[in-house]
Amino acid sequence: MDPADVRFLFGYDRFATEKVLAQLADVDPNLWGAVGVVGDRGLGAILVHMLGAHQRWRLGLLDSPDMPRPEHEPLPTPAELVERWKLELDAMTAFLARVTPEFLDETGEGGITVAVMLQHLANHGTQHRSEAALLLTQAARSPGDLDMYDYAEAVAAGALSDPRLAEGR
Repeated sequence: MDPADVRFLFGYDRFATEKVLAQLADVDPNLWGAVGVVGDRGLGAILVHMLGAHQRWRLGLLDSPDMPRPEHEPLPTPAELVERWKLELDAMTAFLARVTPEFLDETGEGGITVAVMLQHLANHGTQHRSEAALLLTQAARSPGDLDMYDYAEAVAAGALSDPRLAEGR
């Protein structure tokens, strides 16, 4: 996997996450704050957990001592969470713009490459977005299709910018 592929993967991650987040305005507080719906989590907790994992992986790959645990904080409002997600998605985009092939080939614990770690993070997001999308759809707030193919078509048509064009340094 090369840096352009990783940027494309996380361009899709952003596209799909933003579609889910766009459905949170005026969401029913009972839906937002529910627990024990999917495992021990409900809609709000799923999206907060997803955010925390995203932050921790990015910061860990930057060798940052910061390891945010938003899951251990009071549940934010949907609007607050959307703002926190926007900051994280922007930070990830900036991080990925600097990723090089050499960095992707570096190995961490267990001999796992950074490229595989990033693929894991994107897949983790897919899992939790699908849980959140199901809960939103059941509440008549479907985020619509979250397929990577839809994202690829939008990029190919020029409706979305192509993240593969960002240069790694």
